[in-house]
Amino acid sequence: MTRTWFITGTSSGFGRLLTERLLARGDRVAATVRKPQALADLQASHGDRLWITSLEMTDSDAIRAAIDKAFAELGRIDVIVSNAGYGLFGAAEELGEDQIRDVIDTNLIGSIQLIRAALPHLRRQGGGRILQVSSEGGQMAYPGFSLYHATKWGIEGFVESVRQEVAPFGIGMTLVEPGPTSTNFGGSLVSAKPVNDYANTPVGDLRRAFSEGSFELKGDPAKMVEAMIASVAQDSAPRRLTFGATAYASIRDALQGRLAELEAQKGIALAMDIDA
Repeated sequence: MTRTWFITGTSSGFGRLLTERLLARGDRVAATVRKPQALADLQASHGDRLWITSLEMTDSDAIRAAIDKAFAELGRIDVIVSNAGYGLFGAAEELGEDQIRDVIDTNLIGSIQLIRAALPHLRRQGGGRILQVSSEGGQMAYPGFSLYHATKWGIEGFVESVRQEVAPFGIGMTLVEPGPTSTNFGGSLVSAKPVNDYANTPVGDLRRAFSEGSFELKGDPAKMVEAMIASVAQDSAPRRLTFGATAYASIRDALQGRLAELEAQKGIALAMDIDA
């Protein structure tokens, strides 16, 4: 079965690889990029099965206009993939005001506005799927990624709520949670100016691991893309897709730790209700 997909952030990484795989299997793709020439090779090979538009994810009006135009020109769109985003590294006090605002505007608000813009169209056509690319960092946290985690934990909470709102309309939503993967995430990582006091802290340790190339990237992006495509064929949208041994272990540890902490203060929690 051929489908039509709308994918943000297709110039590289998961977005580019997903676009390539879908076109190769005969699907149509509406792709957003900052610079349309980034997909010139795919356009030449696949013609009108690849629809391209420029999009800046910090511009909410442009997001809505791009979604409206894609549905108007392509008709039914089966799958929305909210993929655009980037990483921001630095201790919380190292981060600049502009860096904080931009990563929130791009990763969190941009993703929220994309989903909001797509929902009326998906409702009118009787359903569809939304894949929101999150991260293992939507359920656990590394030092030095506080604002990145804020955007991923934020979008996960948004999707958890909205998926319940739109399920009656036949719209399924899935959070995609890759662990460290050999994409260009590190190449596009924005780093804050270091504060010397953090040199011998977990932030400094991680900064050195990045610079020395010792931060291990186990995930295979090609396998992950195939699993994303396969998930859309399932009758019911999986709530989450966790990708990679690192992600599995880190999320499992985080969830078990939070559950243990919750159980440890169960008595306090239950004692806080109004006395009968």
